[in-house]
Amino acid sequence: MITLDIKEQLKKKGISVTELSEKLELTMANASLLKNGKVKGVRFSTLDKLCKILDCQPGDILHYRKENSKKE
Repeated sequence: MITLDIKEQLKKKGISVTELSEKLELTMANASLLKNGKVKGVRFSTLDKLCKILDCQPGDILHYRKENSKKE
């Protein structure tokens, strides 16, 4: 599973969710979902903007983790 984690980058850059929302031209609700990693997908255009705003590489905010093969 690939997850989006931008909290650390936002903290490093001192960017609030409100500021992120404005810069990405997204609603506060959608910016909050991005911040909390609650999105099922992200457009490349949004990923591109995130990397520009946060001055980072995609690998700094996208993480891969193996899904548990056992269903509980």
